[in-house]
Amino acid sequence: MPDRDWHGERPSARRAIRVEGGLTLRSKRGDVARTWWSRRFVEVLESFGMGGRLARGRGYARTGQVMSLSLSTSLVVALVMGTRREPYRARVGVRKFTDQEWSRIEHALADRAVFAAKLLAGEMPPEIEDVFADLGLALFPSTLREMSMDCTCPDWEVPCKHLAATCYLLAESFDTDPFEILAWRGRSREDLLDRLRELRAPLPHEEPAPVPVPDPEPEVDGFAGFWVRRTTSAAVPEVAEPVPTRPDALLDQLDPLVVDGRSLTDDLRPLYRLIGRSPRGTER
Repeated sequence: MPDRDWHGERPSARRAIRVEGGLTLRSKRGDVARTWWSRRFVEVLESFGMGGRLARGRGYARTGQVMSLSLSTSLVVALVMGTRREPYRARVGVRKFTDQEWSRIEHALADRAVFAAKLLAGEMPPEIEDVFADLGLALFPSTLREMSMDCTCPDWEVPCKHLAATCYLLAESFDTDPFEILAWRGRSREDLLDRLRELRAPLPHEEPAPVPVPDPEPEVDGFAGFWVRRTTSAAVPEVAEPVPTRPDALLDQLDPLVVDGRSLTDDLRPLYRLIGRSPRGTER
């Protein structure tokens, strides 16, 4: 059945105005998507039962009728030239994940080294959909209700061929940069990768506090060092003071000296005692 405008009347059969330098699909025939994530998005679109309109939109995308395409958080906007001189504005929206949901996603991806490594290398692992599913989320919209589409053209069918052309070019942009899927859901490449690096970074190692070491005693070489007293933790025994002796004690070590029956030892003893009481160093 031919498309009808918003009055319910069939639009004229005029050909679309050709665009110079418009955006075109790389594939001129056959499948549009080349990567698994782009094919997954096209499968979602085709599952909505929009065969005829998608085919006409694919033709628009291949002949360069899309003048511009911009993607921002949760919204894609395209200018598509139709049969009128003013291009139509086609918009395709999807719900972005909240900051709390993204926090759960980032922790789940960081906990699995293979996902973090592939994303940091610019790849999209096929099992990433399972990560979202385990969190009760879906990376790709599963029903048409999860997407919002509108176009300024008079066609009341949604999606019209202008929206379909926008979706095909969006799928091909996913081929070039898989992170645009995540940006569409609310997280840019830079923010996601920075967060994954932060979560995967090892915790800083805490060095133990240094134990204070006493300074070693200075080494003293040579003869002078012999007289340097070293400080140790053990007590150094003091040298005992000499025990005083009697000045005449030496006479006790000698044999008795007797001359003519008289003991010279006893005569010398007072003299030794006198010498012992004299101040040291004083000549007598």
